[in-house]
Amino acid sequence: MSILPAVLVAATLAAPAAAAEEKAWAPRKQVTLLAPAGAGGGLDMVARTMAKIFDAKKIVTQPITVENKPGGGQVTGTVFFATQEAKNDHKLMIASTPFILNHIKKDGNSPIGPDQIYPLALLQVDYGVIAVKEDSRYKSLKELFDAVKANPSSVQFVGGGAPGTWDHLNSVLLARNAGVDLKAVKYNTYDGGGEALTALLGGHADAMTSDVSSIKQYLQAGKVRVLGVSSAARLGDDEIMKNIPTYKEQGYDVVTTNWRGVFLGKDVPPVAKKYWGDKVAELVGTQEWKDELKKQGVIYAYKDAKGFYDYIKADQDMYTKIYQEMGIAK
Repeated sequence: MSILPAVLVAATLAAPAAAAEEKAWAPRKQVTLLAPAGAGGGLDMVARTMAKIFDAKKIVTQPITVENKPGGGQVTGTVFFATQEAKNDHKLMIASTPFILNHIKKDGNSPIGPDQIYPLALLQVDYGVIAVKEDSRYKSLKELFDAVKANPSSVQFVGGGAPGTWDHLNSVLLARNAGVDLKAVKYNTYDGGGEALTALLGGHADAMTSDVSSIKQYLQAGKVRVLGVSSAARLGDDEIMKNIPTYKEQGYDVVTTNWRGVFLGKDVPPVAKKYWGDKVAELVGTQEWKDELKKQGVIYAYKDAKGFYDYIKADQDMYTKIYQEMGIAK
């Protein structure tokens, strides 16, 4: 008797079973969203916004907590996630552009790139800003960078990332465009935008390099003055930011964006990857998510896993060229 019918029967039975397993997978316990930065910054804000909407809309029914793991401008958290949580289908990580920058710069100390974890979805993009205290003597980018050019040691910048990460680049590209010796720029790093802002408001710095979502509430509260935004055109749809001039209109040919996205461990089972991809797609489609983005001053920029991976790789190529020019590429 031929074994072919038995094989066909087995295959016929296996296909519905596999489909049922894929459809049935869902988290069975508490879910964690890891932000590899301190509380109060952009990554923390994304994680907490996701947790709130997942719960409020009942997109995910298990409890969700946010874990902060700062250190090294996202290096500590991303390395931990990639090496210790590779199979954990109940933990997701939020990361941004510095994740790539730490992987490609000479002193980035991160062996983790987009091929060592699983890019699940691009969530948003954010524009850079240069901010000073509300009572600062600097009223424009020109005044600030004229002072830097005249005496680099007289102006202290702070940011929520190590030298060579996105916050640093946001200020360095302006300095380069202004004709300043980049090695002379004074820059102090903090673990996240929240700590850097505390330093600025405490009088320990003259200017802060950050992004719209991290600084907007403090601009609205009258605690800071934003000297410029890195978008190609003014943010006309944003009531708080619409009057802030761009870098370009002030004579600095610099346009930058800071993306933020969500990742899974590389070895998470395909059924869980599909589940989380579907749930994130559902999340970003809600009006609540879009309202939060507008309130925070960031731009909706969803891409699925394939689109996000391609986006990151293109970003990696672009920044590698910039770092080679600056002499800080690996």
